[in-house]
Amino acid sequence: MRKSVFVFAFILPALMNAQNPSGYKIGDAVADFRLKNVDGKMVSLSDQKEAKGAIVIFTCNHCPYAKAYEQRIIDLDKQFRPQGFPVIAINPNDPKRVPDDSFEHMVKRAKEKKYPFPYLVDETQQVARTFGATRTPQVFLLNRSGDKWVVSYIGAIDDNTEDAGAVKNAYVINAINALLKGEEPPVRETKAIGCTIKWKV
Repeated sequence: MRKSVFVFAFILPALMNAQNPSGYKIGDAVADFRLKNVDGKMVSLSDQKEAKGAIVIFTCNHCPYAKAYEQRIIDLDKQFRPQGFPVIAINPNDPKRVPDDSFEHMVKRAKEKKYPFPYLVDETQQVARTFGATRTPQVFLLNRSGDKWVVSYIGAIDDNTEDAGAVKNAYVINAINALLKGEEPPVRETKAIGCTIKWKV
Protein backbone atom coordinates (compact mmCIF):
# COMPACT_ATOMS: atom_id res chain seq x y z
CA MET A 1 0.00 0.00 0.00
CA ARG A 2 2.78 2.39 0.97
CA LYS A 3 4.62 1.63 -2.29
CA SER A 4 1.48 2.35 -4.33
CA VAL A 5 0.98 5.68 -2.58
CA PHE A 6 4.62 6.60 -3.25
CA VAL A 7 4.33 5.74 -6.93
CA PHE A 8 1.11 7.75 -7.26
CA ALA A 9 2.67 10.72 -5.47
CA PHE A 10 5.61 10.58 -7.88
CA ILE A 11 3.61 10.15 -11.08
CA LEU A 12 0.84 12.68 -10.39
CA PRO A 13 3.12 15.77 -10.37
CA ALA A 14 4.76 14.51 -13.55
CA LEU A 15 1.37 14.23 -15.25
CA MET A 16 0.40 17.69 -14.07
CA ASN A 17 3.65 19.16 -15.37
CA ALA A 18 3.04 17.48 -18.72
CA GLN A 19 -0.27 19.33 -18.99
CA ASN A 20 1.28 22.62 -17.81
CA PRO A 21 4.72 22.76 -19.41
CA SER A 22 7.18 25.43 -18.37
CA GLY A 23 8.86 25.53 -21.76
CA TYR A 24 11.29 28.05 -23.21
CA LYS A 25 12.01 31.42 -21.68
CA ILE A 26 13.30 34.62 -23.27
CA GLY A 27 16.94 34.12 -24.24
CA ASP A 28 16.72 30.32 -24.48
CA ALA A 29 18.12 28.51 -27.51
CA VAL A 30 15.48 26.38 -29.22
CA ALA A 31 16.10 22.77 -30.19
CA ASP A 32 15.51 21.85 -33.82
CA PHE A 33 12.23 20.09 -34.64
CA ARG A 34 10.91 18.22 -37.65
CA LEU A 35 7.17 18.07 -38.39
CA LYS A 36 4.91 17.18 -41.30
CA ASN A 37 3.61 20.03 -43.43
CA VAL A 38 0.21 20.09 -45.15
CA ASP A 39 1.98 19.23 -48.42
CA GLY A 40 3.20 15.98 -46.87
CA LYS A 41 6.83 17.10 -46.65
CA MET A 42 8.80 17.33 -43.43
CA VAL A 43 9.86 20.80 -42.28
CA SER A 44 12.40 21.77 -39.63
CA LEU A 45 14.04 24.91 -38.30
CA SER A 46 17.34 23.79 -39.79
CA ASP A 47 15.72 23.96 -43.25
CA GLN A 48 15.55 27.75 -42.96
CA LYS A 49 19.09 28.20 -44.28
CA GLU A 50 18.87 31.89 -45.18
CA ALA A 51 16.54 33.01 -42.40
CA LYS A 52 17.50 35.58 -39.78
CA GLY A 53 14.86 34.19 -37.48
CA ALA A 54 11.40 32.65 -37.46
CA ILE A 55 7.88 33.52 -36.31
CA VAL A 56 6.77 30.23 -34.78
CA ILE A 57 3.02 30.37 -34.14
CA PHE A 58 1.02 27.64 -32.44
CA THR A 59 -2.44 27.86 -33.99
CA CYS A 60 -5.25 25.66 -35.28
CA ASN A 61 -8.37 25.47 -37.45
CA HIS A 62 -11.28 25.62 -35.03
CA CYS A 63 -10.40 28.25 -32.43
CA PRO A 64 -12.23 31.56 -32.97
CA TYR A 65 -9.16 33.47 -31.79
CA ALA A 66 -6.98 31.64 -34.32
CA LYS A 67 -9.53 32.45 -37.03
CA ALA A 68 -9.57 36.11 -35.99
CA TYR A 69 -5.80 36.28 -36.41
CA GLU A 70 -5.58 34.15 -39.55
CA GLN A 71 -5.23 37.03 -42.02
CA ARG A 72 -2.81 38.83 -39.73
CA ILE A 73 -0.63 35.69 -39.63
CA ILE A 74 -0.70 35.55 -43.44
CA ASP A 75 0.23 39.23 -43.56
CA LEU A 76 3.12 38.70 -41.12
CA ASP A 77 4.60 36.09 -43.42
CA LYS A 78 4.15 38.24 -46.52
CA GLN A 79 5.75 41.23 -44.80
CA PHE A 80 8.64 39.57 -43.02
CA ARG A 81 9.57 36.41 -44.96
CA PRO A 82 11.40 38.58 -47.55
CA GLN A 83 13.25 40.20 -44.63
CA GLY A 84 14.34 36.87 -43.19
CA PHE A 85 11.60 36.15 -40.64
CA PRO A 86 9.20 33.56 -42.09
CA VAL A 87 6.12 32.26 -40.31
CA ILE A 88 6.10 28.61 -39.23
CA ALA A 89 2.60 27.66 -38.08
CA ILE A 90 2.12 24.57 -35.90
CA ASN A 91 -1.15 22.88 -34.96
CA PRO A 92 -0.69 21.09 -31.61
CA ASN A 93 -4.30 20.05 -30.91
CA ASP A 94 -5.49 16.48 -30.42
CA PRO A 95 -7.83 15.77 -33.38
CA LYS A 96 -9.66 13.14 -31.32
CA ARG A 97 -10.84 15.94 -29.06
CA VAL A 98 -11.35 18.46 -31.85
CA PRO A 99 -12.03 16.74 -35.21
CA ASP A 100 -11.86 20.09 -37.04
CA ASP A 101 -8.14 20.16 -36.21
CA SER A 102 -7.36 16.90 -38.01
CA PHE A 103 -4.57 16.82 -40.59
CA GLU A 104 -7.14 16.46 -43.39
CA HIS A 105 -8.89 19.64 -42.25
CA MET A 106 -5.52 21.39 -41.96
CA VAL A 107 -4.79 20.59 -45.60
CA LYS A 108 -8.21 21.89 -46.62
CA ARG A 109 -7.86 25.08 -44.57
CA ALA A 110 -4.39 25.84 -45.92
CA LYS A 111 -5.63 25.47 -49.50
CA GLU A 112 -8.75 27.56 -48.95
CA LYS A 113 -6.83 30.42 -47.36
CA LYS A 114 -3.76 29.99 -49.59
CA TYR A 115 -1.33 29.90 -46.70
CA PRO A 116 2.07 31.16 -47.91
CA PHE A 117 3.79 29.51 -44.93
CA PRO A 118 4.20 25.91 -43.74
CA TYR A 119 1.36 24.62 -41.55
CA LEU A 120 2.75 21.75 -39.52
CA VAL A 121 1.03 19.08 -37.45
CA ASP A 122 2.47 18.31 -34.01
CA GLU A 123 1.05 14.79 -33.80
CA THR A 124 2.80 13.81 -30.55
CA GLN A 125 2.39 17.33 -29.09
CA GLN A 126 6.03 17.11 -28.02
CA VAL A 127 7.07 20.29 -29.81
CA ALA A 128 4.29 22.28 -28.13
CA ARG A 129 5.28 20.86 -24.75
CA THR A 130 8.96 21.63 -25.34
CA PHE A 131 8.17 25.23 -26.29
CA GLY A 132 5.74 25.60 -23.39
CA ALA A 133 2.86 26.60 -25.64
CA THR A 134 -0.49 26.81 -23.88
CA ARG A 135 -2.86 28.59 -26.28
CA THR A 136 -3.77 29.15 -29.90
CA PRO A 137 -2.59 31.45 -31.26
CA GLN A 138 0.68 31.90 -29.37
CA VAL A 139 3.89 33.31 -30.84
CA PHE A 140 7.48 32.36 -30.13
CA LEU A 141 9.64 34.80 -32.08
CA LEU A 142 13.09 33.38 -32.73
CA ASN A 143 16.19 35.34 -33.63
CA ARG A 144 19.05 33.50 -35.27
CA SER A 145 22.46 33.82 -33.64
CA GLY A 146 25.01 31.74 -35.52
CA ASP A 147 23.62 28.22 -35.51
CA LYS A 148 21.29 28.93 -32.58
CA TRP A 149 17.65 30.01 -32.64
CA VAL A 150 17.09 32.23 -29.63
CA VAL A 151 13.68 33.13 -28.16
CA SER A 152 13.25 36.91 -28.37
CA TYR A 153 9.52 37.33 -27.76
CA ILE A 154 6.68 35.16 -26.45
CA GLY A 155 2.97 35.87 -26.42
CA ALA A 156 0.22 37.58 -28.39
CA ILE A 157 0.45 38.88 -31.96
CA ASP A 158 -0.96 42.26 -30.94
CA ASP A 159 -3.30 43.85 -28.40
CA ASN A 160 -6.64 43.60 -30.21
CA THR A 161 -8.10 40.23 -31.11
CA GLU A 162 -11.37 41.57 -32.48
CA ASP A 163 -10.27 44.45 -34.70
CA ALA A 164 -6.99 44.52 -36.60
CA GLY A 165 -7.65 48.16 -37.46
CA ALA A 166 -7.78 49.13 -33.79
CA VAL A 167 -4.44 47.63 -32.78
CA LYS A 168 -2.33 49.99 -30.67
CA ASN A 169 0.54 47.64 -29.86
CA ALA A 170 1.67 45.35 -32.67
CA TYR A 171 3.94 43.27 -30.46
CA VAL A 172 5.33 40.88 -33.07
CA ILE A 173 5.82 43.52 -35.76
CA ASN A 174 7.55 45.85 -33.30
CA ALA A 175 9.77 43.03 -32.03
CA ILE A 176 10.89 42.00 -35.51
CA ASN A 177 11.57 45.57 -36.57
CA ALA A 178 13.75 46.00 -33.49
CA LEU A 179 15.66 42.79 -34.21
CA LEU A 180 16.24 43.88 -37.81
CA LYS A 181 17.87 47.03 -36.42
CA GLY A 182 20.03 44.99 -34.07
CA GLU A 183 18.01 46.14 -31.05
CA GLU A 184 16.11 44.33 -28.31
CA PRO A 185 12.32 44.08 -28.75
CA PRO A 186 10.53 46.84 -26.82
CA VAL A 187 8.25 44.22 -25.26
CA ARG A 188 9.65 40.75 -24.61
CA GLU A 189 6.62 38.89 -23.30
CA THR A 190 2.84 39.25 -23.22
CA LYS A 191 -0.08 37.04 -22.29
CA ALA A 192 -1.31 34.97 -25.23
CA ILE A 193 -5.07 35.35 -25.66
CA GLY A 194 -6.73 32.34 -27.26
CA CYS A 195 -8.11 28.85 -26.85
CA THR A 196 -6.28 26.43 -24.61
CA ILE A 197 -4.35 23.70 -26.40
CA LYS A 198 -6.34 20.48 -26.51
CA TRP A 199 -3.92 17.99 -24.96
CA LYS A 200 -4.24 14.25 -25.41
CA VAL A 201 -5.81 12.46 -22.44
